Amino acid sequence: MNKLSAISVLGVLSLSSLALRADTLNVLGVADNFSVLGATTVTNTGSTVLAGDLGLSPGSSITGFPPGTVGGTTHISDLLANTAQADAATAYTTLRLLAPTASGLSGYGTATLTPGVYDFTTTAELTGPLTLDFGGLNGQSFVFNVGSALNAEIGSSILLLNQGTNDSVYWTVGSSATIFNSVAFEGSIIALTSITLDNSATIGCGSAIALNAAVTLDTNTIGGSCTAGNVTGQPESTSITPTPEPASLALLATGLFGGAGLLRRRNLAHLVSVNRS
Repeated sequence: MNKLSAISVLGVLSLSSLALRADTLNVLGVADNFSVLGATTVTNTGSTVLAGDLGLSPGSSITGFPPGTVGGTTHISDLLANTAQADAATAYTTLRLLAPTASGLSGYGTATLTPGVYDFTTTAELTGPLTLDFGGLNGQSFVFNVGSALNAEIGSSILLLNQGTNDSVYWTVGSSATIFNSVAFEGSIIALTSITLDNSATIGCGSAIALNAAVTLDTNTIGGSCTAGNVTGQPESTSITPTPEPASLALLATGLFGGAGLLRRRNLAHLVSVNRS
């Protein structure tokens, strides 16, 4: 593991202690509680529904709530929002350091994938139904690292199949992400710039996190976990049993949750190793 990798992993271990929802890599830390987290602004039109928290840092303007509704709490440049942005930035770096299962990609039409790390050289174009098959195993992750923009075009969709427990899906995006009208998307998007969800687009499991710009919403539904039987985004089991992934990632995480308040509910997680192929 190189010096940058070591620094990133140490950052993950130190910032992930407040994460409430367990996942394989456990990289999001406090940001895991947010359905939407923007940097400059968050704007909404219509009856958007967020399962978790809504946050902004370092900006000051969130508009459109109401009519949009927030299942958790709204945080504007407070301690929690600031920490969540820092955790998300660390997660972005950490995920992009993972050794790829497949690289040089440009997009997917109709396809079925198994857990692993998928690298797109520049723009990722999704044009058809993409199935992510967890194989019924626990502790599996899909990681999609996109060189520049992510475009989920009209007519595309993502379907999760055979989930176990503590499964996760991540998309890191080198510029901006756009989820077009009525697209059913899955996974946590961490975009270096902005995220736009067009009318009636959804993120069934995951979140929309913009590190340096705006999140723009229009009658969307966002939030929940990628685990079978848990679609509300509530905390998972406190025990995690990892399973080796095709991406040659050997991961071990254990969690202990306690206390009633957010700041008292801590998850002790350890990432043992990331073996590059």
